[in-house]
Amino acid sequence: MQTTPNLEIVHKPRPVEHLVTGELTSDGAGVQLTRVLTHEWQHRLDPFLMLDAITSNDPGDYFGGFPDHPHRGFEIATYLIAGRMRHRDSAGNEGLLESGGMQWMTAGRGVVHSEMPEQHEGRLESFQLWLNLAAKDKMLVPWYRDFKSTEIPEFVTAEGVTVRVIAGASHGVAGTIQRDITQPLYLDLHLPAGGRFAQTLSSEFNAFVFPYRGELSIGKKTVPARHMAVFGNDADCDGIVLQASEPCRALLIAGRPLHQPIVQHGPFVMNTQEEINQAVSDFRSGRLA
Repeated sequence: MQTTPNLEIVHKPRPVEHLVTGELTSDGAGVQLTRVLTHEWQHRLDPFLMLDAITSNDPGDYFGGFPDHPHRGFEIATYLIAGRMRHRDSAGNEGLLESGGMQWMTAGRGVVHSEMPEQHEGRLESFQLWLNLAAKDKMLVPWYRDFKSTEIPEFVTAEGVTVRVIAGASHGVAGTIQRDITQPLYLDLHLPAGGRFAQTLSSEFNAFVFPYRGELSIGKKTVPARHMAVFGNDADCDGIVLQASEPCRALLIAGRPLHQPIVQHGPFVMNTQEEINQAVSDFRSGRLA
């Protein structure tokens, strides 16, 4: 981990446009989770499609896991705060994601895989983010990689904020993943009591923050723990400023919108209904993966 001065200066911070309470739901084989970014926010937060949060001390909440299921047309970032995630796919790949690690998957033309969560020291805490692909990239050859906790760059600001850079770049530190088109920024921020964090960001980028422990202050707005704050895109704003009166951990996520049609059918996200029909047909016939 490196220490860096606070190099990013924000002159006019973005305001909070919406505060969103996640929906309690279940997925897979009965896994209990909070859907933070739901279907209704896909266009407003383009290129992001979904954010799920799993936090539990009870194995009964997720014992069934996510058995074999397909994906096509987008990318998936699974970030594990605590616990383990055992995965296997249709190409015969198998691995174990552990606490602090991250898996980035480009589903592209299609992959069938399973994800089976496990506790570590009595706890499971993870996030899964779906990121759309541009139309020209939706049929790419599938790709994924597991990253250990030690492979995710970290730094500490002059104000004592620990920053894990999962994607994009912050304060001159490049993250684990870079993407040319959507240019995602994905930060895990650990703010001490009284901590302040500033991130410059083009007003074109859609952005949101999700404090998963503790609350944040953004201007005069308080963002309670486990609520999503959607930032406005005011043209004269040049970044984001977060303040914590108590110790707080939060995900700050932003990306360049694709401005393309979004047609989703379960685990398939394409641009037209015809492409969705083809994905369903390919899956049923065994051609998807």
